[in-house]
Amino acid sequence: MSEDADESSKTEDATTRKLEKAHEQGQFAMSQEVQLWLSLGATLIIFLTLLPGLVSDLMLRLTRYVEEVDSAPMDRGSIGHLLMRVMMDILTALWLPVLLLMVAGVVSTLLQKGWSVAWAVITPKFSKLNPIAGLQRMFSPAQQSVELAKGLAKIGVVGVVAYVALLPMVRAIEHFVGIELLLMLLEMEDLVGRLLIGVFVTVMIIAAADLIWQRYTYNKKMKMTKQEVKEEHKQADGDPQVKARIRQLRFERARKRMMAAVPTADVVVTNPTHFAVALKYDAMSMGAPMVVAKGADTLALKIREVATENKVPIVENPPLARALYATVEIDQEVPSEHYRAVAEVITYVMKLKKRSPRG
Repeated sequence: MSEDADESSKTEDATTRKLEKAHEQGQFAMSQEVQLWLSLGATLIIFLTLLPGLVSDLMLRLTRYVEEVDSAPMDRGSIGHLLMRVMMDILTALWLPVLLLMVAGVVSTLLQKGWSVAWAVITPKFSKLNPIAGLQRMFSPAQQSVELAKGLAKIGVVGVVAYVALLPMVRAIEHFVGIELLLMLLEMEDLVGRLLIGVFVTVMIIAAADLIWQRYTYNKKMKMTKQEVKEEHKQADGDPQVKARIRQLRFERARKRMMAAVPTADVVVTNPTHFAVALKYDAMSMGAPMVVAKGADTLALKIREVATENKVPIVENPPLARALYATVEIDQEVPSEHYRAVAEVITYVMKLKKRSPRG
C-alpha cells in the first residue's frame, strides 16, 4: 500500500540532474529490438548486394583445400597450420559482412543513448559477481511477465509474416521436384530475399513500438515527488535559510559601514521623517558630492540620530531627499541633474559653518 502511495506521489518529471546521475549509472531507455532491427538491416544489405560475390569468393578460396586433400600432410603441426589458413581465408572473405554487423550494433547503441560512457557500469565490483542478485534482477515477476508477453507477441507476428512469405513455396512444392539445382538456388534466393524484407519491416514496427514503450517506462521510473524536486533544487542552489542568513549578515555589515560613515558627512538631507541621505564633498578629491549613507523610516531615524550626535548639519529638503534616495547608491557621486539642488544645500551648510563659533 505504501509503495502504491509512493508511486502515486511521483508526479513530477525527472530533473536534468537526476537524468545525468542515471546516465552515469548506465541507465538509459534502451530497446533491444532496435539493435535486432539494425542487424537485420545489415543482413538484408549483405544478402541483396554482397552475397553472390561473397559465396563465389569463399568457394574459390576453399576449393583448393578440397583439391589438395590427398597431398596434404596429416601430422599434428601441419593440421594446425592448415586450420589456421582455412580460418584466415574465411575471415578474409567475410570481413565486410562482419564489419557491417558490428557497425549496426554500435549505431543502435549510439542512436539510443548517444556518446556516453557509464564508468559506474564499467568499474568492476564484487557485488556484480553475485549470481543470485543477477537472477533476481533478470527474473523479477513483473519484468519476467512483460518480457514473456513481448517475446510471445514478437514470435507470433514474425511467424505470421514468415508464413505469408513462404506460402507460395508451400503451395507449389511439387514445382521444385526435378528442377535444376542452379534454378532452384535462384528461386530460393528470391524467396529468402522476400522473407528477409518482410521480417525487416515487421521488426522495424516492433522496434518502434518497443522503443516508445521503453521510453515511457523509463520516464515513469525516473519521475520524482515534489519533495524530491525541492530537495534537489535546494542542493543545487543552496539552502534558502542559509542564503537568507548570508544576505542578512551582508546587510548588517554594510549597514555598520554606512553608519560609520555618517559622522564624516558634511550634511544630511531629510524628507523630514521618511528619508535621510548623508552627503560628503571634498573639492580636492571629488568631482561632485558623494552619498555616503541613506535610509528610509527606521534607518533614516538612526542616520539623523548619529548625525545629531556628531553635529552633522541636517537640512530638510523632501524633493531632493526622495530623489537622491531613489536614484543614487551608496559611495556614488550625485548625478548632474541634481547638481543645482545639492549645490544650494552645500552652500547653505558652508555658510552655517562660517557663522558658527567653531567656524
